[in-house]
Amino acid sequence: MKDKIIQYKKPIIITTSVIILQLLFGFDPKFFIINIIWLLV
Repeated sequence: MKDKIIQYKKPIIITTSVIILQLLFGFDPKFFIINIIWLLV
């Protein structure tokens, strides 16, 4: 269980920071989609 949390911790932190940046600087769908695809690959 702990291994799973460690495995998914980095993507969760990156996703959260991307969402926060989107909220701060205005939502840009292209930027958001590129980041999500980059995370999933």
